[in-house]
Amino acid sequence: MSLTAAFAVFVLTVSVFLLAYVVFTGRDTARARTLDNLRSGFDEGYAAAPALDAADDDASGSSVVALARRFTPASTVRRLERLILRAGRPDGWTIDRLIVLKIVAPLLVVVLGLLLVSTNPAPLLILLMLGTAVVCYFLPELLLKSRSQERNEEIALELADTLDQMTIAVEAGLGFDSAMARAGRNGTGPLAQELIRTLQEIQVGQLRRTAYEQLAQRTDVPDLRRFVRALIQADAYGISVADVLRTQASEMRLKRRQRAEEKAQQVPVKVIFPLLVCILPVLFIVLLGPTVINMMEAFS
Repeated sequence: MSLTAAFAVFVLTVSVFLLAYVVFTGRDTARARTLDNLRSGFDEGYAAAPALDAADDDASGSSVVALARRFTPASTVRRLERLILRAGRPDGWTIDRLIVLKIVAPLLVVVLGLLLVSTNPAPLLILLMLGTAVVCYFLPELLLKSRSQERNEEIALELADTLDQMTIAVEAGLGFDSAMARAGRNGTGPLAQELIRTLQEIQVGQLRRTAYEQLAQRTDVPDLRRFVRALIQADAYGISVADVLRTQASEMRLKRRQRAEEKAQQVPVKVIFPLLVCILPVLFIVLLGPTVINMMEAFS
């Protein structure tokens, strides 16, 4: 490889790492500004300065984002927004940054691969370049799906205990909104965050049915969707909320126990493959190895 090609490879490699660092660790000004406003409130002097900062940020990054959106189908943008929403909107994972990363990272990998192929046109290197580009394109979605799955599992585990807390609060005389607020304040997981967000949507004037439906859409958890449907029916037909909470909590505990039993029954099946591949060959070597060696020495 010539000195020029090596220098180009080094520059492109550094560019990829810098791009990933800027995309995922850069300050999300819109999110930070919103959180600051919620904590400290609005005033004239405070609201004017962030507006200027936002204008500077939009002027610097709008052209790149607009170019990336132009080459991204609308269906892909909607799918990414849905994945970000179900992943709990992680810090730094905005839709604009994700779109830019999905476009720029594979292009940098392809350019880097072309430089390497120009010096050593090996078929394996070409396949490696194409595979790395494909992985860079789909890696953000895979990470978001993994985070969303972990979040849904946490919500499913917390749901039964949260419903028990809400049932106790309602039976003690609190309203359903107050019971939900208390469960949200006492909790620390994603379910508590979703309950607080649902209450905030109701407080700003959104219909209860719409807020409950959006709660089910943000969390792809079957048990929570079932609970939301029960709440909507109870609100429509005037059914006692305490009875609904008690019944749903009992069903959630039963389903959680059934899931635990199902996973326990799957353990023997999952252990068979590692047992056959890793443990039994070593065991045969340890047990039969000395015998085979003695037989070879006896017949030699």
